[in-house]
Amino acid sequence: MPYEPKPLACNPGAIAGMSEKIIVSHWENNYGGAVKRLNAIEAQLAGLDWPNAPIFVINGLKREQMVAMNSMLLHEAFFDSLGASAPSAALKARLDADFGGLERWATQFSAMGKALGGGSGWVLLAWSPRDGKLVNTWAADHTGNLAGATPLLALDMYEHSYHMDFGARAGAYVDAYMNNLNLASASTKFAAIAGA
Repeated sequence: MPYEPKPLACNPGAIAGMSEKIIVSHWENNYGGAVKRLNAIEAQLAGLDWPNAPIFVINGLKREQMVAMNSMLLHEAFFDSLGASAPSAALKARLDADFGGLERWATQFSAMGKALGGGSGWVLLAWSPRDGKLVNTWAADHTGNLAGATPLLALDMYEHSYHMDFGARAGAYVDAYMNNLNLASASTKFAAIAGA
């Protein structure tokens, strides 16, 4: 069964500092494009003559499947991350324990995003079950997340996410994103995976 785009999780007209135009374009073109691409790759894999397919074809399709699937999933996490709200007591306590507080976490997360300005990648707040803690991690090419970790928040630092509104001012985009964090959504995800 083909993948379907999820409805836009945030109200695109209510994200302070970001235009409705860029959010809708990002959702339709970049996220929607990842879903379409994943479906095309899945169709190619379904039609593959596995015993006789050249190994470079299998390798290439499986790599592109991972890139497209992670692009879809990380974009869903990105849109879930928008819509200013406060964290639950459990998430706030975990941020206190793992980062020394919400403000210290936000400073680190924001600095990571600004360090990616003009480049490409993702900044993720993720739950690491191995360590039993929250971590800020970086993902490149939609594939570099910490193994086993589950993203709670995702900041898209590919230029398509900000260039229309901010041009080369990636830092201003990061600031707008940080002012619109949907920490209630992150709290719900945290409770589901960490039992908090």
